[in-house]
Amino acid sequence: MSTVLTIARNEARRIFVSPLAWAVLAVLQLIFAVVFVSLLFSYAQDSQVRDQSQGVADVIGGGLFGFAAVVLLLSIPLMTMRLFAEERKSGSLTLLLSAPASLIEIVLGKFLGLVSFMLAALVLLAIMPLTLLSGTHLDLGFIASGLLGLFLLMLSFGAAGLFVSTLTREPTIAAVVSFGLLLFFWLIQIFANQQIPFASAIGYLAIIGHFQSLLRGIFNTADVVYYLLFTVFFLWLAVLRLDIERN
Repeated sequence: MSTVLTIARNEARRIFVSPLAWAVLAVLQLIFAVVFVSLLFSYAQDSQVRDQSQGVADVIGGGLFGFAAVVLLLSIPLMTMRLFAEERKSGSLTLLLSAPASLIEIVLGKFLGLVSFMLAALVLLAIMPLTLLSGTHLDLGFIASGLLGLFLLMLSFGAAGLFVSTLTREPTIAAVVSFGLLLFFWLIQIFANQQIPFASAIGYLAIIGHFQSLLRGIFNTADVVYYLLFTVFFLWLAVLRLDIERN
């Protein structure tokens, strides 16, 4: 466990000394702030929304988190592309694989380092709807459910991107392929609504459907299990890929 934490600290340090991480965080906050203010004004001015008794958390929190999911689909691959691809390109991956650490420890350490960035982005995002606590009744359970769904979604994005990063030496290629892979799992939700065989099974594999349930404040263990299995599966694939390279 100490090895995992050591690798995680080194990876987190490497991420946060990079201008890319701060640029991504700054752009994310700017985009989220614009959307948040827009939703806030829209809620205040739209009498129809008030007549339907929709809560602030539902309209503003749900709208913000739903939009954030799309933006993170684009931005997380930018953070995962360097995890192993850059190490391979610089030649330091050989040294990392020869270190007295198991492949599982290496992958978990790298992933936890990435999670530190995800948590920073999530905390900065959560501050926005929470600022409304002083002026209105805010359904904290709804907000918590949305944040949990967003965090699980980010974990899934990160695990898939980390795996793709083990496949190439070019970070740019890793980012593009990661985005394509995640977009595939996003868009198969379309087939869940069609009259085709195994539509329900295909729908269960869609990465966005489970998030939408949590976004509505509906906590279902199956949704949490899906994201955990998705994350573990791609981390396991990353371990297998590195095992092939080590041998």
